[in-house]
Amino acid sequence: MKPDRATTIVAACLATVAAAGLLFAGEKKNGSPFAAAAPGPGGASNLALAAGLSFTDDSSAAFPIRGENLSDGKIASDRPTAIFFGTSHCWNTNREAERFVSLYRKHRDEARFLVVDLENASPDQRELVARFYRGAIPTVAFLDPKGNIVYDRAGETARERGDASELEKILRTANSR
Repeated sequence: MKPDRATTIVAACLATVAAAGLLFAGEKKNGSPFAAAAPGPGGASNLALAAGLSFTDDSSAAFPIRGENLSDGKIASDRPTAIFFGTSHCWNTNREAERFVSLYRKHRDEARFLVVDLENASPDQRELVARFYRGAIPTVAFLDPKGNIVYDRAGETARERGDASELEKILRTANSR
């Protein structure tokens, strides 16, 4: 038996409302569908480069960034969030990690820093990977305090090793929104 037109319209409306409810079920006060962190820098901390990294070939077996709270995947609700995506065995990732760690050292109190090892992403970080990872390493993403994307691109942000000026510029933009 085929449903009449009114039944079909009601069913379509209910399906739309249900889909919208699922889509926005995780939305937080800051407008972001991601888990929001408590106020304050939080995130990954005490960031440093792993020992023995190569910046000229893919021989480094270690993930390039060491630190504490590296499994954190919560974005900030009161400051920008800077996210680094990478893996081991990639000299481009190592070079961008060097810039990211440099940025962290200068601005750790101004932004929340998150570090995602794509080979070992935590459950909290999988949402970040799905939304911001661009399919190539390294990828860096910056969100403003409301969770809006300011920057999310794959590749190195500078030609010269150690040059974090572009990352600093992106962070200033994220801070000004």
